[in-house]
Amino acid sequence: MTGPKNPTGGPPAKDGGSPRNPREKSRFARKGPPGRGGGQGAGRPGAAHDGDGRRPWAKPRGRPGQDRGEDDGPVLLYGLHTVEAAFRNPDRRRHRLLATENAQRRLGERGISFDVPVETVAPRQLDHLVGRDAVHQGAVLEADPLPAFGARDLARARLVLALDQITDPHNVGAILRSAVALAADAVVTTERHAPEEGPVLAKSASGALDMVRHVRVKNMARFVTEMREAGFRAVALDSEGPARLEETGLGDKVLLVLGSEGKGVRQGVREACDVLARLDMPGAIASLNVSNAAVLSLYIVREALERGRKGS
Repeated sequence: MTGPKNPTGGPPAKDGGSPRNPREKSRFARKGPPGRGGGQGAGRPGAAHDGDGRRPWAKPRGRPGQDRGEDDGPVLLYGLHTVEAAFRNPDRRRHRLLATENAQRRLGERGISFDVPVETVAPRQLDHLVGRDAVHQGAVLEADPLPAFGARDLARARLVLALDQITDPHNVGAILRSAVALAADAVVTTERHAPEEGPVLAKSASGALDMVRHVRVKNMARFVTEMREAGFRAVALDSEGPARLEETGLGDKVLLVLGSEGKGVRQGVREACDVLARLDMPGAIASLNVSNAAVLSLYIVREALERGRKGS
C-alpha cells in the first residue's frame, strides 16, 4: 500500500494526519464595521463589575483558549502584537480591552488609540481569563470574529495561498505570518477541518490574522476551479509533481495549494489544479513542516512573479 503523499518528496507518512489529531507533526518532504465604543475607560484592578454588570475579567462563553466560529459570540485576542493589529484593522469590530497599566502604556507608545472601554486589571486576572499558559503580555481584547471573505474579494489578487484541510492552529498561524511577510494577498482555508478564528490561531499568527485576508470556502476543489476561471494558475505542491516548483511555469496570477502533512493535497483538489510541483530538499532530512514548506514555496513564487513583472 502506498503511504500518504507530501509536497517535497520525502518518505510517506506513518501517521495519516487525521483532523482528529490537531497537532500535525513535522513530516513535510516537500469585514464588519470598525470597532466603536464609549472611549477610554479607567477600570480598577479590583472593580466588581463593568457597565454591563459583569466582572471586567468575566469569561465569554466557551472554554479558555477554545477557538470558535462566528456564531459563538466574541473571541478573546491576546498578546501585544495581536491586540495592536486588531486595533489597526478597520474590519475588526472591537468591544473592550482588558489590560495592565504597563500593557496600556506599551500599546500607547505604538500609536494605538483606544476606541473601546478599557479595564485596568492585574496579570493574575488575565491568567484566569485566558489560562495561565497563555502568553497574554498583559493585554486581552474582546472582539467579534472577522467578517467572512470569499472568492469575490480576490479580484485584484496576484498571489493567493490555499490550505487544504490543515488543522493545527499553530501551523496555520505561522503560515499567516509568512503570507504577510511575503505579501500574499489572501490565505484560503476550508470551513471544515481547519482552525476557527480564535485566541490560539490569533496568537500564533502574532497579528497576521488582522493583516491578510482570510477566506473560508465550503469546497476547495470548486474554489480552485473558480480561481482558474478568473485567470489564476493553480499549482498544488505534491511529491509526485513532474518538476520542481522553481522550474514550473506560473504566469502572472498564482493560486498555491498546500495540503496537510499527513495526506497532502486531496485528490479532488489536485485534479482541479493546473499543475503539480514539488520541493526538493538536498540535505539528509528530506522533509519540511507544512509551515516551513509554505514559506519556502511562497518565496519561490513571489520571486517568480517579481521577475515576470520586471520583464514585462
